[in-house]
Amino acid sequence: MSARSTRIRALSLYKDLHRLGRDYPDPSYDFHGRMRTLFEKNRNLTDKDEIENALKLGEYIKKETLALYSLRKYRYLKRMYPNSMSDPS
Repeated sequence: MSARSTRIRALSLYKDLHRLGRDYPDPSYDFHGRMRTLFEKNRNLTDKDEIENALKLGEYIKKETLALYSLRKYRYLKRMYPNSMSDPS
């Protein structure tokens, strides 16, 4: 994989995480600050394996954040319906 395509993947991942961080439920966590720190820490990586591992970690964080948002959405929907609907008696 070329350096250019790796750079494009990294920028795309950064943009996706930045968009996801806008809706992060806990404002005291500082999602954007932590994300930026991680990207800056890995800025000078040169080994292809290390770069690939860092990108995989970023993708994992992205998937976990999306899962967190899905759970939040379904918990909200569950609260909207009364408990008696789940009781078949």
